[in-house]
Amino acid sequence: MNASLIRELRDISGAGMMDCKKALEENGNDVKKATEWLREKGIAKAAKKAGRIAAEGLSTVMEDGNKAVIVEINCETDFVAKNEKFQKFVDDVARTILASNAKTNEEALALPYEDGTLNDYVTNMTATIGEKISFRRFALLEKNDNQNFGSYIHMGGKISVLTLLEGASVEVAKDVSMHAAAMRPEFVKKEDVPADRVEHEKKILTEQAIAEGKPADIAQKMVMGRINKFYKEICLEEQEFVKDNSVSVGKYVSNNGGKIIDVVRFEVGEGIEKRQENFAEEVAAQMKGE
Repeated sequence: MNASLIRELRDISGAGMMDCKKALEENGNDVKKATEWLREKGIAKAAKKAGRIAAEGLSTVMEDGNKAVIVEINCETDFVAKNEKFQKFVDDVARTILASNAKTNEEALALPYEDGTLNDYVTNMTATIGEKISFRRFALLEKNDNQNFGSYIHMGGKISVLTLLEGASVEVAKDVSMHAAAMRPEFVKKEDVPADRVEHEKKILTEQAIAEGKPADIAQKMVMGRINKFYKEICLEEQEFVKDNSVSVGKYVSNNGGKIIDVVRFEVGEGIEKRQENFAEEVAAQMKGE
């Protein structure tokens, strides 16, 4: 067997030496056919990993002119998230989406990438790295010349925020992103909070006030005050600005001649049930080649 052919195939596919050796043997030392064979084999490997939990990974933000994208891609372990190949993969996906007009995950995964699609790239990366790789979500924003993007990436991509402001400046938009990264707002403004969520909160607060023995009129005033506190906890515009708690975030932006249009915050793995690690089982599975 020609060692240089094995090396060439490894460089192209990222597959292991023995897999490359077998691929070449099965395909008469034709590197192109062997590459396709490995790709097909990778699809089978990726399918085996589809049921695994991928709650680690990276998020990132990328800008180009009047467009910006924020993405989250998951893997199974933090070790892989720190892998340079995985980091390049995340950047490649972000760059591909940024150059498109994709609106849904399905549209994004169907985008052309090299000789296949972005979905093929995800599948091949699963086979190459040996963990389930999951393209979770993205948001693609566009601005006009009177608007500004501001982004912030925290802990190497564990949290990413993309902010779009009308007016103000890039620096102000970045300040908003940094605040959102730290304070985890659920909504941008009060009007974004679903009515049933507000009513549910009012009901709980009213019951609390009555349980405290307050008269109905006093209880009503207490509920309104506590609802405002509720908004300050979950709405970005109402939160005290982390750099200056004498003003709200909304006031900080308006004081600088701006208005918040959109804020997208991705925290890697949020809402995904993390798997319970069992090191012995993990090692056993790896030894079996699972």
